[in-house]
Amino acid sequence: MSRVTRPPYVDQATNKSYDTNNPSIEGWMSKQSTWLKDWRRRYFVLKDSKLFFAKNETCAPHGMIDLSTCMTVKSAELKAGRKNSIEVSTADTTFYMFTDKEKEKDEWIGAIGRAIVQASGTFTHEDNMDPDNMNSDSSDDE
Repeated sequence: MSRVTRPPYVDQATNKSYDTNNPSIEGWMSKQSTWLKDWRRRYFVLKDSKLFFAKNETCAPHGMIDLSTCMTVKSAELKAGRKNSIEVSTADTTFYMFTDKEKEKDEWIGAIGRAIVQASGTFTHEDNMDPDNMNSDSSDDE
């Protein structure tokens, strides 16, 4: 399958450029706007500890959530008032998104959660972040 090459995200404050190709997960979600609180459909790209969003899958992202500053990611149906909602919280801002399907919501929460852990500095490669092994009990192997 051929992947679309998208332009990088450029942080307006620092002028730093971030490559958004070859992400760990990408897809459509609706995001609540910061000021007007209306819902806008955006294409999200998770790469390393950055969650980028754009108006479509081929244009340069116009926003970024730095997951290294995030404290939590969780379901947020009640707070957001939408089915399949996700809350991503930093010390300064809480972001709300929702997916079309519950399975997509669960995939995004898992991927964002792993990115937050990896960015926290407490993660080492010896921790083995394989989702199939995350809840295994070593006594089962005996």
